[in-house]
Order: sequence, then structure tokens, then C-alpha cells
Amino acid sequence: MCLYLRAYMWVLSKQDISQIITVTFTLFAVIDVLGSLPAIISIKKKMGDISAIQATLVSGALMLLFFFVGEQMLDFMGLDIQSFAIAGSIVIFILGMEMILGWEFFKHEKDSKTSTIVPIAFPLIAGSGTLTTVMSLKANFHQQNILIGIFINLVFIFITLRSVNFLERILGPSGIAVIRKFFGVILIAIGVKIFRNNVGF
Repeated sequence: MCLYLRAYMWVLSKQDISQIITVTFTLFAVIDVLGSLPAIISIKKKMGDISAIQATLVSGALMLLFFFVGEQMLDFMGLDIQSFAIAGSIVIFILGMEMILGWEFFKHEKDSKTSTIVPIAFPLIAGSGTLTTVMSLKANFHQQNILIGIFINLVFIFITLRSVNFLERILGPSGIAVIRKFFGVILIAIGVKIFRNNVGF
């Protein structure tokens, strides 16, 4: 894979570079791992250390799965993209309520590696918006350019998750509390928007 990427980088055209930049920034905006930091810090306090490598690998696996067989997989299970998006929006909404009101829906898991998958890998990182975006990008961009864009985003996600303790020290308790409430509202708004867009309101 690394040799393939290295060889491909030598023959990139201007169009390829433009596509990679567009795909990378599109996914970066949709994933918004920096905006999810308060939620990630909050989850870390309840569930213990977060496995950055596991969260990154699971997120990447979900993105690649939906990139290659997303629509077929949902069809096989008798689901559609709208239903999948609504399910993700409910999880995001509940997480936002946790952050604002201090309720506890996501209980502490004995296995912190398992708790890393939900809700961090899904739906915070590889949520319904990310997965549907990955599928829709295929209509306008070359597959190899999308894969490179996904890889670049996964590297950034890994670095961010590995730096959670450092970022938490910089923000401090009061900074985290303020940002946590603010982004709790943002998460609720995102959840409501995804819900509305997929139920036809």
C-alpha cells in the first residue's frame, strides 16, 4: 500500500492534487474532530484512557467499508441511508444532552477499548455524515484521490486523539467546562439537523 501511494504521488497531475485537497478538506470539515474534543474529553473522564489507534482504525475501517460497499451493505440489511443517518443523529443528540445537563447515558465500560468504538469512532468521527459523504464523493472524484484524502484525515485524527491529555491540560477544568457546554449545544443542533434532513421536515 505504501509503495503504491509513493509511486502514485510521483505521477500526480494538477487535477489529482486539486481533487485530493478538495476531498481532504471536505472530510476534515465533516468529521470535525477538533470540534468534538470537548465530547472526547468528557468520554475519557468517564471511560478511562482512549485508545487512539483503535478509534482511528475502526473509523478508517468504517469509512473504507462504506466507500466500497456502503450502499450494497445497507440494501442487504433492508436499510437506507436516511435510516442510518437518523440513527446516528439520535446518538449525537443524546451525547449533546449529556454534555449540557450532566446526564449519563453512555455508562462506563469495564473494557475501555470497547467503549472507544461507541461513541468516539462512531458516530463522533465516522458518523452518518462522514460515511454518506464518503459514498457521495465517488460521483465526482477519482477513487484513488478519495482514498488518499481519507488516509490524510486518519493521520490527523490519530494525532489529535493521542494529544487529548495535552490539550486537556492546556484548556484546564474551567475551559473544558465552558467549551463542553458550548459544543453540547452544537452537537444537539447537528443531531437535529441530520434528523430533519432525513425525515423530510
